[in-house]
Amino acid sequence: MKYISTRGQAPALSFEDAVLAGLASDGGLYVPETLPHFSAEEIASWVGLPYQELAFNIMSPFMAGEVPEDDLRELINNTYNAFRHDAIAPLVQTAHNEFILELFQGPTLAFKDFALQFLGNLLDYVLKKRDQRVVIMGATSGDTGSAAIEGCRHSDNVDIFILHPHNRVSEVQRRQMTTVLEKNVFNIAIEGNFDDCQNMVKGSFGDQSFLPEGRQLVAVNSINWTRIMAQIVYYFYAGLALGAPHRPVAFSVPTGNFGDIFAGYLAKRMGLPIDQLVVATNANDILHRCISENDHSLHDLVHSLSPSMDIMVSSNFERMLFDLYDRDGTAINELMSDFKKTGKLALSESALVKARELFTSYRLDDDAMIKVITDVWENTEYLLDPHTAIGVEAARKTRRRQDIPMVCLATAHPAKFPEAVRKAGYPQDPALPHHMADLFEREERYSVQPNDLGTVHQFIADNIR
Repeated sequence: MKYISTRGQAPALSFEDAVLAGLASDGGLYVPETLPHFSAEEIASWVGLPYQELAFNIMSPFMAGEVPEDDLRELINNTYNAFRHDAIAPLVQTAHNEFILELFQGPTLAFKDFALQFLGNLLDYVLKKRDQRVVIMGATSGDTGSAAIEGCRHSDNVDIFILHPHNRVSEVQRRQMTTVLEKNVFNIAIEGNFDDCQNMVKGSFGDQSFLPEGRQLVAVNSINWTRIMAQIVYYFYAGLALGAPHRPVAFSVPTGNFGDIFAGYLAKRMGLPIDQLVVATNANDILHRCISENDHSLHDLVHSLSPSMDIMVSSNFERMLFDLYDRDGTAINELMSDFKKTGKLALSESALVKARELFTSYRLDDDAMIKVITDVWENTEYLLDPHTAIGVEAARKTRRRQDIPMVCLATAHPAKFPEAVRKAGYPQDPALPHHMADLFEREERYSVQPNDLGTVHQFIADNIR
């Protein structure tokens, strides 16, 4: 299996090289040259498999023999055996034919654990095999950082630097990152927003001259293909539990960076009968405007009670555009270059038609989101986090067919967002799980830095071991 850039100018890479490269040299994102496809009979044979076995079946074709089967099984088992729930991704019913897929059963209570705990184990494996040391640089709007740190904190071959927007993540999200005191972990609070952090990371991959000789940057953001690959699995897991491949399913996905829902799109292309994918956004609604109005233009960032979705530019949307434009790298290069210059992008008529065949979208502001948390709690005594609440309401407002199971992805545990939960009338802050009960008593360590790339590069260079 080879991996190619969405912009068509970078050389094709092997799986391992694509994992370590992050962004392609032409500024594009790596995608597999071809996608595996599973027949209905093969998918049906997976009914009842444990999550770990299903993950092996779905992920192994992407590695094309680069990781031996026994090693891959061990990496998968080491990853998901650390989750708190034996089902790994349990389903909970909240209404007629409406289900919540709980993706917060991992060590840092967010869906990012599914990909980042696996990526941490995979990086350890690859780097030890190559006798190589690397520097991880990542940006987080809240959940990616803690999951990446947890996945890499024990790696002797990695120094990890995570940038988060200062005072713009929840306190639980911040402390999950900043109370990890290992010598290879560095948290940087940037005096700016998430897009500032993300732009620093992208700029750093374009010019790595600030690193010592022999070191390279590795991405843990969802620009890293491994993130997308690992997330495909839970779409199949939920679909199989609800009758696939003999009946179709639909999914509603709260999304900011488009990585999670892009994994759902790939699951459909790989054979899972997905009838509808709902793009659920908060007030930062560039994806909703693109799908509903063909308006993919930059607006000012709104700081919301669902901070993990406070993103203006959705990096992974480029992967989707690559397919919508028939994998024409030259067209995507021109499209993204124009978007960078003008802050505006409009899809061609044919691309828009293809997008609307599968995707619907919906936008929810804070007040409406709080009402959803309140209503679902009062009707079911099930407590949603703010991002999941947006996904639930988007599903209810845009659902095409009531006879098809609708799965709403629960992207985080409600305890990570007590402010939103309190505003919804919940009587107390939701309790953190036992392994995190002392989070507010732990020592913190992080560095506040200005929104200046040169200053951040100097901080990283000074702290690489």
